[in-house]
Amino acid sequence: MSYVMGVILLAVVTALACALPGVFVVLRKNSMIVDGISHAVLPGIIVGFALTQDLNSPILILGAAFAGLLVVLGNEWLSDTGLLAGDAPQGLIFPALFAGGIILVSMDLQHAHLDTNAVLVGDLNLAVFPALLVNGVNIGPEYLYVMLAVLAVNAAFLAVFYTRLKLTTFDRQFANVLGMRTRLLNTAFMFLVSMTVVAAFKAVGAILVISLLVVPAATAQLVSKRLSVMLALTAVFAVAGAFAGFWIAYVLNTGTSAAMAVFYGAMFVTVALTAKFVTHIRRNRRSSKSTAAAISAPNVGAVAGE
Repeated sequence: MSYVMGVILLAVVTALACALPGVFVVLRKNSMIVDGISHAVLPGIIVGFALTQDLNSPILILGAAFAGLLVVLGNEWLSDTGLLAGDAPQGLIFPALFAGGIILVSMDLQHAHLDTNAVLVGDLNLAVFPALLVNGVNIGPEYLYVMLAVLAVNAAFLAVFYTRLKLTTFDRQFANVLGMRTRLLNTAFMFLVSMTVVAAFKAVGAILVISLLVVPAATAQLVSKRLSVMLALTAVFAVAGAFAGFWIAYVLNTGTSAAMAVFYGAMFVTVALTAKFVTHIRRNRRSSKSTAAAISAPNVGAVAGE
């Protein structure tokens, strides 16, 4: 497999793996919690890499995912105690964990040579190395198959728990009445999101991953409110951003992950402005029809009276 093909495939698979769970993240209004997770997994990544010396290790991914889950559990616990309200628990937990990760990076923990910039913003162009060889044949980047596994797990989870996720997202109280274990399902889902963040950090970093998780789904929500349509549009926008990001990076000779994030932002603004313009036109048409009907009504009455 060529280098260019490897980068494109990795960009597409990473974008899809992040975007699919991102639909429910956006609908549940958990974007800020995911932002906290993306910061909080950093110490877990550093410790995991120090133990395994392998960024693709399942132990590293699962261990760091549990570190991200601490944000969710800590946020729920502090909210339940009533000590802090709103987003204050997130502001308390994830900066502390993120700062701890930065300290661990600078300490060169057990000679875990990780570049701070690579950890924070990733480098998809370098994530294609090393290649996976089967009988001497290059079948693509090793990391591509890690992200394919994450994509498969995410898709399977959403397929199996689709109905329950939909119900707990739109009417959590009714789900509780039906006896659904909503808190357990939410914890499992957020662990899945945390695992996705950890797995994707090598390509897009702990900061830019929030763009891949949130923006395609938020853009799809501007177009349709139906969940099935929103999922399909999210996948389309994610793939489009991967191809466009690679092309922009190639032309400008810059990082693919950063170019993807910029394109996603531009895409959201474009769709938002277009949706607002279309809504404005529809309102004007309805107003014109109502005005025309109101004007013609007295004339019809006058003719009938004659």
